[in-house]
Amino acid sequence: MFSKEESRLLRQEFWTSFGKSFPRKWILYDTKLKGFSFKFHFDNKTALVALDLEDDLENRIKYWEKLEALKSILIDDFLPDAIFDETYFLDNEKEISRIYIPLEQKVSIHNKNSWREVMMFFNKKMSLFEAFFEEYKDVIDA
Repeated sequence: MFSKEESRLLRQEFWTSFGKSFPRKWILYDTKLKGFSFKFHFDNKTALVALDLEDDLENRIKYWEKLEALKSILIDDFLPDAIFDETYFLDNEKEISRIYIPLEQKVSIHNKNSWREVMMFFNKKMSLFEAFFEEYKDVIDA
């Protein structure tokens, strides 16, 4: 087991290493769409990239309907393993809508041996997610 401080330091080391290994500016929160953001997630059990809709219900529904209409394009042309979850609950029990791609292998941020695999997964999948967004942003925001 790791202390909270050891865990914090390992997380910090992972994200610093990821930034150095794949130095680029990710879109993440800078989508220019309210409540619409991309996220990396890596903890003791899972790694995933996600598109989260976290605004009020009306805005979430508006974006969700647009994304549902683009679902076949996202899956056929960009991310065939994308999971659409209209009602997703975060650990803090907040309800959001999420499209995500999990890394199928069991990984842990506390295991440095899995870091390279996760970094490559993050880079590949988020790049595809962002390419989809860039190409269809006008449709999503219409």
